[in-house]
Amino acid sequence: MRIGVALQIPPPYSTWLQGVRARLHDPMARSIPPHVTLLPPTVVEADQIDDVTEHLATIAARTTPFVMALRGAGTFRPVSPVVFVNVVRGADRCEALQREVRTGLLAQELRFPYHPHVTVAHDLDDGSLDAAMELVADFEATYAQGSMRLYEHGDDGVWRTVARLVLAGSRVEDPVS
Repeated sequence: MRIGVALQIPPPYSTWLQGVRARLHDPMARSIPPHVTLLPPTVVEADQIDDVTEHLATIAARTTPFVMALRGAGTFRPVSPVVFVNVVRGADRCEALQREVRTGLLAQELRFPYHPHVTVAHDLDDGSLDAAMELVADFEATYAQGSMRLYEHGDDGVWRTVARLVLAGSRVEDPVS
């Protein structure tokens, strides 16, 4: 199984961001829900999925919900043809969470340093990437992040939720203001 772990962006923000990808004719627009990656695509044996889910549930049980804020455009060009929305609040929590997720049976080295973001264009021509930068330049969203999701990459190329893991820690560290 090919899996990933992410923080899903809630509606109406996810709907708008997915619409940007579709407007740019990004072939991944309907296959990948808007998200902040915690574990990049990873292959595990099908019989390990219960252990993976238990690992993530343990982390979620001790992790408190937190406030996420997204704002403006960024890019990984020229290293990678990606345009994204910046995580401007909650990035430290994303960083800590992804480090915990990548332990135990999900331990792995990252190809690039971790940088929480929401991809809005990937592997498109320069004109489309430039258009993506313009479309999300003024984008802003603030919301409570209360769960993470385990996804499976289907044979049809679509990422589907396998489990939604509620962040259930009780200490309030980042109240919504």
